[in-house]
Amino acid sequence: MAYNATVYNVMIASPSDVVAERNIVKNAIFQWNAINSFSRKMILQPLGWETHSHPDMGGRAQSVLNDQILDKADILVAIFWTRLGTPTGEADSGTVEEIERHIATGKSTMIYFSSAPVRMESVDAGQYAALKNFERSLKNKGLIGYYDGQSEFAQEFLRQLSAKLNSKIYTNDITKQSAGDGSNIIFNKIPAMSAEARALLSEISEDRSGQALYLKFLGGVEIQANGKQFIESNNSRSRASWEGALRDLEKNGFINDISHKGEVFQITREGYEMAAILKGAS
Repeated sequence: MAYNATVYNVMIASPSDVVAERNIVKNAIFQWNAINSFSRKMILQPLGWETHSHPDMGGRAQSVLNDQILDKADILVAIFWTRLGTPTGEADSGTVEEIERHIATGKSTMIYFSSAPVRMESVDAGQYAALKNFERSLKNKGLIGYYDGQSEFAQEFLRQLSAKLNSKIYTNDITKQSAGDGSNIIFNKIPAMSAEARALLSEISEDRSGQALYLKFLGGVEIQANGKQFIESNNSRSRASWEGALRDLEKNGFINDISHKGEVFQITREGYEMAAILKGAS
């Protein structure tokens, strides 16, 4: 059933040593959507450099990322373990620049530090020292979150995210766009989509490269995404259904044919947003 929903963009910021925690945040967001989106008429959309950035020679790399992702974020979730990150020329790291820029806008910022054990011989001493200095600089600026391991983080983050979304800023007027915040989008309608199109979009959104492949060979054709193959061998009905799903996703602007040969399809921003909505509506 179609319904109106306000989309809040949640950016995940971190150095490179907390990949598992980044996935935990995404999964928590999808779980919150599945439980709450219909009753709250609100969708959370995870944003990250790996899914929402594209090459652009318009300036500093971090400045480009700020324009493409950070400035669209309503909530920033930052996670650290042993590294602070690479200096940007304007801040001690990209993540630090994102935090400082986001806080300056007055938007919500959730910062976490991992206390998980680590072999110190595997840690860059300079990075660790810089991280600790940054951590100390935050002590008098707000409340920081700490966790001892990934399982604890998974449990605590979902609880704390739910608590934040129950605060007045999100409960008073969740269906109205803020005039000063263009990143909240009202979705009036989920387009008519087959079960195959929904399933394919979901898998493309989970694919690390955000792509679907349409492959032709002597034995037939395959549609692949996220390590899965969708067309049943020697089944013309299955082929027609999944080829139709691919065409529907392209027609609705959820994927683009980047090969210009109908072979490689890249998910769009609208595709990621619709995948999040469909997860919440399921």
